[in-house]
Amino acid sequence: GAADFLEKPYAPEALRARMAQLHQIWNLKEENRRLRNKVEFKFGFDQLIGNSTAMLKLKQLIVQVGPNDAPILIQGETGTGKELVARAIHQHSARSKSNFVPVDCAAISETVIESELFGHVKGAFTGAHTSTPGLVRSADAGTLLLDEVGELSPAIQSKLLRTIQESEVRPVGSNKTYPVDIRLLAATNRNLEVEVGRNNFREDLYYRLSVVVIEVPSLRERKEDIPLLAKFFLKRFATDLTPAKEIDRETLLCLEN
Repeated sequence: GAADFLEKPYAPEALRARMAQLHQIWNLKEENRRLRNKVEFKFGFDQLIGNSTAMLKLKQLIVQVGPNDAPILIQGETGTGKELVARAIHQHSARSKSNFVPVDCAAISETVIESELFGHVKGAFTGAHTSTPGLVRSADAGTLLLDEVGELSPAIQSKLLRTIQESEVRPVGSNKTYPVDIRLLAATNRNLEVEVGRNNFREDLYYRLSVVVIEVPSLRERKEDIPLLAKFFLKRFATDLTPAKEIDRETLLCLEN
């Protein structure tokens, strides 16, 4: 555990100078540890597991952009935790006390997604027995996450663009518009720039959504976080009947590889 050594004989001044340097290094390490703990505690990154350089940069970026109301495009492979990042951004914003409304654009069929997003009035279509406000208006004063936004059809993209530009929503079957005040986040596992080039995604909508772009790292980019994640899931799924177990080093090495 030695940090350094001095050969005898040595001058007292040399010892004092080296001790001062080591103390300064120790202070910096302690300050870094305190700041890490402060960020983890204050900003509730309990679901964003990891202390790797990539994850610390991601958390710092969330802290920076959270209070800003600018739209954010969250990019990353499937399973990297894009929704967790979106929720963390919401928690760091001035809208944290209001609704966070996630919408899985890939899971809603094209025939109903317009009414799901923008709402509809009674009698707008067969089966519309009551009026509904829609998910966009449900997020008013809060945050709306459009997950897998690259799956939206051109028609819905066009209506979404108008909603962003005008800050208002017109339900299906209505001539009336309703003002909305939302923080818009979008997530995708696609490269939207490529999709724009292929005419699969509107260029003007892309630039509206990507005022800030956040790349969520994959596990292979932060292997050192795998033991933390493994232990997190062991503890999370433990019960009174099946208490948390330990993972030996050999198994962790297999996971990391």
